[in-house]
Amino acid sequence: MTASPVRHFGLVRRFGQIAFAAAAAVSLTACGINSVPTAEENAKAKWADVESAYQRRADLVPNLVETAKAAAASETQILTNVTNARAAATSINIRTEDLSDPAAFEKFQGAQNQLTQALGQLRTVVENYPQLQSQARFADLMVQLEGTENRINVARTRYNEAVQEYNTTIRTFPDAIGAKLIHGAKPMIPFKADPAAATAPKVNFGAAPAAAAANDNAAAAPASPAAAAN
Repeated sequence: MTASPVRHFGLVRRFGQIAFAAAAAVSLTACGINSVPTAEENAKAKWADVESAYQRRADLVPNLVETAKAAAASETQILTNVTNARAAATSINIRTEDLSDPAAFEKFQGAQNQLTQALGQLRTVVENYPQLQSQARFADLMVQLEGTENRINVARTRYNEAVQEYNTTIRTFPDAIGAKLIHGAKPMIPFKADPAAATAPKVNFGAAPAAAAANDNAAAAPASPAAAAN
């Protein structure tokens, strides 16, 4: 028994609808309807990891400063610099929609770089105060800081990779069609290397080379900038 013409037509029509829906889905995917927001959400997730790593570092700074005061109280300017840099870094937040704003991103990165440099000064203080290095509490905090900075580097690298993927997606055909016409997508800003932030600034303790050598062999702590000035 053969199918009636009406039933046959209905099956053909249904098959045509399914085929059309499948073709439309493929077309939409090819035009960035799904790929653009997927790449964007991935970049945002990686950004959250960056923020978390930076917050972890900021949380360590107050304890580092307080512990350092006990052994290097005379280095008030450096300790103040660290505290102020930490305050500036934590006061600047970037919303995910600001990741496409070069000015906002540069401001955030600049504040974080200032804290990195200030912590570099603190490391220099540690090198000049052996009694500070010998404190178990401070040594533990420095280990945590080193581990946190490693996390920051990893998080920034992964964020940059996600941003590169997203920026490539919204610029290449056919995803660029949906990116521009539907999502209004804008390129995200990646982190840029800052050579100055990666190098700990030198601290001048105000002593002549001969005097500095004598201090290195003495049991007392090296003279502070304030003491040297007097």
